[in-house]
Amino acid sequence: MTKDLPAGPRITTLDNGITVITDSMPHLATTSLGIWVGAGARDEAADEHGISHLLEHMAFKGTRRRSARGIAEEIEAVGGDINAATSVEHTSYNARVLGADMPLALEVLADILAEPAFDPEELAREHNVIEQEIGAALDTPDDLVFDLFQERAFPGQPIGRSILGTAESVRSFGPDKLRTYLGRNYRAPKMIVAAAGAVEHEALVAEAEKRVASFAAADKPEAVPARYEGGVEIGGGRELEQAHLLIGLPGLSYRDPGIHALQVFTNVLGGGMSSRLFQEVREARGLCYAVYSFHWGYADTGLFGVYAGTDGGDVGELVDVAVDQILITIDSMTEAELSRSKAQAKVGLLAALESSGARADQLARQMLAFGRPIPLEEIVAKVEAVTLDDARAAGKALIGRGRPTFTALGPGKSLESAARIAERLSAA
Repeated sequence: MTKDLPAGPRITTLDNGITVITDSMPHLATTSLGIWVGAGARDEAADEHGISHLLEHMAFKGTRRRSARGIAEEIEAVGGDINAATSVEHTSYNARVLGADMPLALEVLADILAEPAFDPEELAREHNVIEQEIGAALDTPDDLVFDLFQERAFPGQPIGRSILGTAESVRSFGPDKLRTYLGRNYRAPKMIVAAAGAVEHEALVAEAEKRVASFAAADKPEAVPARYEGGVEIGGGRELEQAHLLIGLPGLSYRDPGIHALQVFTNVLGGGMSSRLFQEVREARGLCYAVYSFHWGYADTGLFGVYAGTDGGDVGELVDVAVDQILITIDSMTEAELSRSKAQAKVGLLAALESSGARADQLARQMLAFGRPIPLEEIVAKVEAVTLDDARAAGKALIGRGRPTFTALGPGKSLESAARIAERLSAA
């Protein structure tokens, strides 16, 4: 069944339940296409920590018909590139090629998912590659502190574990374990074939009917529901020049009607150089180089945070000022700030339409999350509808939703006292 949306994406649901969605961008000569799977790190069982990411790596290590080198050479022989990414809730396999080479790209992408070789020698090499990746992350404190943050916010849960896994867990995965995970999670209807750019919808549908028929519809297990807890996690034993800090609070699901008001509040607080945090913490007081706020939305929960890196001697003052700014912004946000935040949101949405890769990714994620592509006009209207009272209420609800999460890495004896300062958000 094919459905055309007015002046926008075209959608077809294949007999096996997989959705094909395209958005033609006539001014482009290339197409970005891929297969998106509604499964990621939070779909892993306790003995599968890191398997989603390993499976993504192994996809390019050969199939029953193609070697690892053959996959790369076949795509690059037509000037294209191929890549993949794993997140908490999704995994994607993507290629960018000239429009005429779309059939080849989809054939290769489908082959690496339908007929992976999982050669033991290649698997052993990839175990080592990922172990090096894990080591690199452990050596990068401004990455590691985010892993600690997620784990402290959602302890003992798949959504709280790092995407990479551990060296021990990754080395425990053999070919059979990979096939079991793939067979359980890579199923329609939680699979989307999406393309944007120089693409003809009917041609992609015809190719998809040939290439992804084996991923028949099945009952994919639901992910473990998230349970926010929060608390304090301070990493020790590391000799660092700077302290890296995160202050967090439970946020909202991307399906929650209040998500746009919360995003507006988040941007006003720390979304750019004109934001409260940047102006007060960096510009007025010189306490850090980088400071910003963010919100991650998931299917059933969300996580708000403020990140900063600072000298160990400035930790206490920085956290005190950051907490003050969170509280002050709730009551003193202005119409001018509201307007700037909305403008930032709209530019971000429009920027996604200027890249075929970003557009394909946006369409696939919207289909997985909402079952339909969300028209730009609809999103902009919801952003524009946020009032000053809505944004302030979103901030107030944020600090009333649960205890703070505080994670830190770095020097200074003040990290423990800084954590106690962050607890002021509980009492607000």
